[in-house]
Amino acid sequence: MTVFPPAEYLVLSSRLVPGLDGGFTIATMQRARHMAAAGVDGGRGPWLMTVDPASHASHDAHRAEFVRLGLLEDPARLRNLFDEAGAGSRGQGAADWLVRAAQPGTLAPKLEYRTIMDATGHPIVELPVIVGDPDWHLSTAPVGVWGPYGLAGVLDGFGGLYRAWLSHVVAMLRVAAEDPHRPVVIVCESRQLGELLVSFAEPGVRIVHTVHTAHTEPPHTPDAPLNALWTRWFAAMDAFDAVLWPTAAQAAAVGDRFGARDTFAVVPHPAEPVAAPTPAGARTPGRVVMLNRLAPGKRVDHAIRAFVGVAAEIPGARLDIYGDGPLRAELDALIGELGLRDVVALRGHVAEASDQLDDAALLLLTTAFEGQGLVVVEALSHGCPVISYDVGYGPHDMLSGGGGLLVPSGDVAALAAAITRVLADAALREQLGAEAVAAAHRMDVSASMTALAGAVARALEGPARR
Repeated sequence: MTVFPPAEYLVLSSRLVPGLDGGFTIATMQRARHMAAAGVDGGRGPWLMTVDPASHASHDAHRAEFVRLGLLEDPARLRNLFDEAGAGSRGQGAADWLVRAAQPGTLAPKLEYRTIMDATGHPIVELPVIVGDPDWHLSTAPVGVWGPYGLAGVLDGFGGLYRAWLSHVVAMLRVAAEDPHRPVVIVCESRQLGELLVSFAEPGVRIVHTVHTAHTEPPHTPDAPLNALWTRWFAAMDAFDAVLWPTAAQAAAVGDRFGARDTFAVVPHPAEPVAAPTPAGARTPGRVVMLNRLAPGKRVDHAIRAFVGVAAEIPGARLDIYGDGPLRAELDALIGELGLRDVVALRGHVAEASDQLDDAALLLLTTAFEGQGLVVVEALSHGCPVISYDVGYGPHDMLSGGGGLLVPSGDVAALAAAITRVLADAALREQLGAEAVAAAHRMDVSASMTALAGAVARALEGPARR
């Protein structure tokens, strides 16, 4: 049985919005749910913490949807910075804890500001609007804090605002626990937030930073150029008390390139095997599904082009694509251009899209890169075989024990041949389906939580790294 060290646990993310950010949102919510099942906070699980400045009503709607989807038990466990910054203010400005954190100062005269209101429509915070800068979160432009008689002071950028909230939350959790030295573990799910926590040095706090995606540029080989968004993070990674990699391959590649660290741990997102997966013979013959955003990195156009050859070889073959995104119109035009209207369909976003894995003969993944590939894990748990591009991390690791086929990344002809081969061979589909179920059982929740609890224990045993 997994045992997490006694501590207060926070899972920190930029935002958690149903149907947004693909597998990241689901993976983050599931991690918190698994921690609850492993006994964190008496089974209530960690506090989920977000910093997106949407309205309180929007956040309440998100909470309700997560409850409906079975990803959240108690809506109160999903907390938001701006909800709490305006809580109890009654039109008197920001909450007392935020007013106390503010320092004397004024807003930047040359910047535009976005005013954040409380639930009664009164101002609480002024956020600087940083246009055209991908590193906007690093801006130290003053963030304004409203008090009962006007602007009460400022904080040092977004980082100052986020750290003030976390300091308040840590203090309140310790008061509730009646232990001023109670350890606090922050599981940081966001690279941007992690960069802003390098200077967060509250005594007794440990930061466990997760990784969700590949850190390289194409061709995504271990020696490929670093993604620009990750370069600064690697320079700061030794400030984190633990770093969780989703696959052993990525952890090894980073260790070879930057040097192994004793803070590294491999904690994959686990599969939750379906009680009675649909056998291969009971699935719709020839039906292939994709579950991903319609975004450039997913290369959905490769799948559509591959289906020209598949449809010619396999009567009745069809491709159902679930998800939405900026390329929808472009992909729809491609389907028409290739004469595939009767073969390929864009089904849009469906909340329970993973249910399609109970009927499909195959899941198809044409991504350019992955950290792990939660959709592959889901397919395996449903006993649905997978055909995926071999992109180094993720599918390569998940399918190493069977359950699908890997195709050279970007090779549309090889992709079409692999799909055709599996759809034409019932015995192969049955074999891959059985392998998928076995692979899912090897990647179970218990193993993932044991690895996470071990990483936390090691972090708490040593001194904080900030």
